[in-house]
Amino acid sequence: MAKKSSIEKNNRRRKMTKQFANRRSKLKAIAYDKTLPMEERFAATLKLAELPRNSSATRIRNRCELTGRPRAFYRKHKLSRIALRDLGNKGLIPGLVKSSW
Repeated sequence: MAKKSSIEKNNRRRKMTKQFANRRSKLKAIAYDKTLPMEERFAATLKLAELPRNSSATRIRNRCELTGRPRAFYRKHKLSRIALRDLGNKGLIPGLVKSSW
């Protein structure tokens, strides 16, 4: 089980990313538009740098829904490999069968 503080920090990042998504996308569009004057693009870049760092989507860490484990994460199931194996062995994930040969 991951530390509660790490899980909560990640949840705050997700919330902040949603909150600043519009503002961030507009500033990025201005900053990357080559047809605009250089001063306007630079001003947009400075405004983008003033936004909170945690509002960037790249700072979000994928974590297991059950345990909060940050590594060995399966996006399709939103679970870590360990939790996926446990639930799969118990037959709680539809369509997932333990292989044997």
